[in-house]
Amino acid sequence: MNRRQLLEGALVHATAALVIPGLTAPLLAWPGKAQAMGGVLPALDQPAPDFRLPGFGPGLDASGNLGLNDFQGRWLALYFYPKDFTGGCTLEARGFQQDLEQFHQYGAEVVGISADDVAEHASFCDSEGLVFPLLSDPGGAVSQSYGSWIAPFSQRHTFLIDPNGVLRARWVAVRPLGHSREVLEELKRMQA
Repeated sequence: MNRRQLLEGALVHATAALVIPGLTAPLLAWPGKAQAMGGVLPALDQPAPDFRLPGFGPGLDASGNLGLNDFQGRWLALYFYPKDFTGGCTLEARGFQQDLEQFHQYGAEVVGISADDVAEHASFCDSEGLVFPLLSDPGGAVSQSYGSWIAPFSQRHTFLIDPNGVLRARWVAVRPLGHSREVLEELKRMQA
């Protein structure tokens, strides 16, 4: 990704009043496509991008994989994060673990995705007592489909997917501390 693409991605909500020579026109030429650092975000109220990845944790199939179709009939809080065992990623994972029972009470599951390999995820889950799945996306293909990839890391974005596989909410460049609560409150609001 070149410097221009990074700058364009950083301007998540460009408006006509914003004038940056060489950047404004390309941003406005993509109607309906939200940009974030990490690429084009999938559209709300549309089917979420499909995925099937290897991982560690509950719910994996016999091959050690988990995919979007495995969550039919349940809500899914799908969060992307840069790296196991880093400060922000550990805070975020602990928050989701702390609120996991409440997510389950509202018919939702939590899944994290990063470029770390399955062995690293297993170690991280064991170290932090995580009992939700972490999936491995080392080449970033799934992260890219969610507009959440700047090689070699997934970006800190979260997506709330409904029981029919439709993307209902998204958070871009989230702050790890308290983020799980933010997602949980939106889940509650949508079900009210």
